[in-house]
Amino acid sequence: MKVILDANALMVPEQFGVKIFSELQRLGYTEYLVPEQVMRELSSLTLHADRGRDKIAAKVGLGLAKGCKQVSSDESVFDADLAIEQLAVREKAAVFTNDKALKKKLIMKGITVIYLRQGRYLEATEKEY
Repeated sequence: MKVILDANALMVPEQFGVKIFSELQRLGYTEYLVPEQVMRELSSLTLHADRGRDKIAAKVGLGLAKGCKQVSSDESVFDADLAIEQLAVREKAAVFTNDKALKKKLIMKGITVIYLRQGRYLEATEKEY
């Protein structure tokens, strides 16, 4: 199954010590997609994050993202959340994010959301796409 990774999801390993790819495999997800907007967001965070810890987490996330399938999307869409939503619908993929607003929007559209639970493991919403 396919899963789209948000910037904050790719920062989880550094911030919480969770092995996200092992956890995603445990949930049955083996194909990892990263929209180009997420790559830009991570790159920007490596330069402009206020806290050093966030910069380090963004650098780690950027490295992890390079090992995933990078997906080009509509160039007119600059917003990473919108790109993720459109890609999830097009690819019939789940989304791994900890962003509350994005999570709510995706769930309302019937898209499965994977999120960090108790800072230790990943969990998926019940509804499958």
